Amino acid sequence: MSDTVAIALAQIDPTVGDVPGNLRRILEARDKAGAADLVVFPELTVSGYPPEDLVLKEAFLDAVEAGVAQLAAATVDGPAMLIGAPWRADGQRYNAALLLDQGRIAATILKHHLPNYGVFDEARVFAPAALPEAVSFRGLRLGILICEDMWYADVAAALKAGGAELLIVPNGSPFETDKPDARFAHASARAAETGLPLIYLNQIGGQDELVFDGASFVIDAAGRLLHRMPAWAEAVVLTRWSRDAGGLVGLAGDLTRPLPPLEDVYQAMIWGLRDYVGKNRFKGVLLGLSGGIDSALSAAVAADALGPDKVWCVMMPSPYTSNDSLEDAALVAEMCGVRLDSIAIGPAMQAFATMLAAPFAGTQPDISEENLQARSRGLTLMALSNKFGYMVLSTGNKSEMSVGYATLYGDMCGGYSVLKDVYKTTVFELARWRNANKPKGALGPDGLVMPERVITKPPSAELKPNQTDQDTLPPYEQLDAILHGLIELEMGPGEIVATGQDAEVVRRVFRMLDRAEYKRRQAPPGVKITSRAFGRDRRYPIVNGFTDTVG
Repeated sequence: MSDTVAIALAQIDPTVGDVPGNLRRILEARDKAGAADLVVFPELTVSGYPPEDLVLKEAFLDAVEAGVAQLAAATVDGPAMLIGAPWRADGQRYNAALLLDQGRIAATILKHHLPNYGVFDEARVFAPAALPEAVSFRGLRLGILICEDMWYADVAAALKAGGAELLIVPNGSPFETDKPDARFAHASARAAETGLPLIYLNQIGGQDELVFDGASFVIDAAGRLLHRMPAWAEAVVLTRWSRDAGGLVGLAGDLTRPLPPLEDVYQAMIWGLRDYVGKNRFKGVLLGLSGGIDSALSAAVAADALGPDKVWCVMMPSPYTSNDSLEDAALVAEMCGVRLDSIAIGPAMQAFATMLAAPFAGTQPDISEENLQARSRGLTLMALSNKFGYMVLSTGNKSEMSVGYATLYGDMCGGYSVLKDVYKTTVFELARWRNANKPKGALGPDGLVMPERVITKPPSAELKPNQTDQDTLPPYEQLDAILHGLIELEMGPGEIVATGQDAEVVRRVFRMLDRAEYKRRQAPPGVKITSRAFGRDRRYPIVNGFTDTVG
C-alpha cells in the first residue's frame, strides 16, 4: 500500500428484494465517499438483509449476480467496494462479501458461522463455508469477518495467521436493548486477541419486525474507539489509515454520543414503522384513538415517523366511553396535529344484540358482549383501511399480548404495531420521555404530544362500566417483572417466586402467558425491542401439555 489508505464506511438502509433500488443506494453512497480507496457496505447489501427464502429462488440470485456485475464494472475507476450478497459457489448458496476493484470481483469471502437462534435462521438457506483467508487490497491485507464470524475467536485467529492487518466486519445486526454493549465487547475481544484494529459496520433501517440501528464504529488494536457513527441515521464516514513499525494505525475521528435507552427505543419504533409503511407503499396509517396511553403513544410515534398528515385517528365511542376519554382523545389528536374522526359503535352493538338475541337468550352478558365492542371497532377500522388505503396500526403493548388481554379480530386488528415488544411500564416511561423531548429526525410536533391525564389515569378498556385493567391483571409493575423473568430470562415460576414474587400471582401469569399463544400467532408484526420478542424470537407450540410448577 501507499503511505496511507482511506476506507469509507457506508451505513445505508437497503430494502429486501429491491436489487435495482439497492444498487442505486450503493452507488450513491460510493459517490459520497470522496477520496476513498475502498467503500465498505453492510452485510448482504445487494439483496437486503435478511432475505430469508428469497435466497431459494434462482431468479432472485440471477438478479443479484447481475447487480454485482454492474457494481464491479463501476470500479474501473474510483474507489473499490466491499459489498455483501447471497452468492452461488460449488453448487451451494453462501452469505458472501465481495471485493470489487478495477472492474472485476477481486476476492470472494464466504461466511463461516451461520446464526441459527433467536430471529436468525441462516442455516436454512445458506451453507457454512470454511474459515476465510485474508485478502490483498492494494498492498494491504484485509481480514473480512461477516457479522456472526466476529462473535467467535476462530475466524479472527485464522485471518491473523494469514497475515491480516485490519479486520473489517460487515453486519446486519438488529437492534435490541443492550445490544450495543455486546457488539463492542466482542469487537474488543477480537482486537485484543489478534492485536489488530477493527472496523464494525452495521446497516440502518427497518425490515418487517427487525430494525437496524447502525451505530457503526472503529477501534484500534487496543480496543480504543477511533470512530463512532450515529445511531438511527444513514451516513458515509471516511477513515484514514497509515502503517508504522507497529502495524496499521487509524486516525481518530468523530465519536457520536450513544443515545439514552428510552431515546434508542423510541427511535427504533420510528424507524420500524417508517420503513414498514414506506417500503410497502402505504398511504399512511389509521388507528383507533381511545383516550388511553397506548393509542396516544402510538399516534405520537406515527406522527414522528411519517408526519402528521399521514396519520388518521378514529375515536369509536360506546355507551361505556367516558367524557374524559373523549376529551383526551381530542387533545392527543390536536397536540400531535393529526386528523381525528368520531364514529360511534352504538349502532353496531345494537345490530349485533338484535342479530344474536335468539342464540344468546337465557344467558347473562359477559366477555362475549365486551368482545363484540372491540370487534366492532376493528371492523370499522378495517373498512376504512380497505376504502382509503391506509394501514391499520395496532396499539396493544407487550404486557397485554403476553397474557392475552386483547381481542382477536378486535383491538388486535392491524398491519403493524410499534408497541408489540414494549411492556406497559415502558409505555409510561416513553410517553413521559416524548412529552419532554423531540427525537432527532422526528416529523411530529415540538412539545407535548399528550395531556398529563392520559399518563396518570388508570388504564381501562372501557368495555363495561367502571372497568380498569387492574380488575383482571396484577399491577403492571408486578406483572412486567414476572413477564420479564418468564420471557426474556426463560425463568421457571419457582425461580421467579424465589425472587420475592407472590406464588399465586406467578402461577396465574404463567398460565395466562401459556394460554395466549394462539392469539399471539395471529397478531400483526411489530418492532423488535427486547432480546426476546414475540414472533421470530419466541416460538412456543400452541398445543402444549407441559405445565411448569412453583416448587
